[in-house]
Amino acid sequence: MTGDWDFQAAGPGDHGTAPEGLVLEQEFDVGSLYALRAAVAAHAAKAGLGRQRVYDVTAAAHELAANTVMHGAGQGLVRLWTSGQFLLCQVTEDRDAGVAVPWPEEHGHGLWLVGQVADQLSIDHGPAGTTVTARFLLSPGGQVV
Repeated sequence: MTGDWDFQAAGPGDHGTAPEGLVLEQEFDVGSLYALRAAVAAHAAKAGLGRQRVYDVTAAAHELAANTVMHGAGQGLVRLWTSGQFLLCQVTEDRDAGVAVPWPEEHGHGLWLVGQVADQLSIDHGPAGTTVTARFLLSPGGQVV
């Protein structure tokens, strides 16, 4: 599920410049996961994904955010954007939180689940934290429906 992609993702802890086609940028912590799921679902649907793929993106964003809360910095940033025929979901730990621990990837953990529902997955561990980007095809024909 990993591979080379034709976009520049922000590195760990680098909130940097917002990607072109940005549809959502939202900070989160343990108290805002419900609101985050609702926002991701609404924006994924607006981007043109069908019901099952909206669920997949929402589940992926939640699992990645929950990993940040439970295993990482405790807070972070979710970005959704479109690029070509894909919707990208990126979760970055808050670099100011001072925790940089790689998240567990084995079965039963959030990264495993995200790897199952995303079309591609990129994980970047660095001294400033972890950035995970999941890529979802907007439609089989490459057109937004």
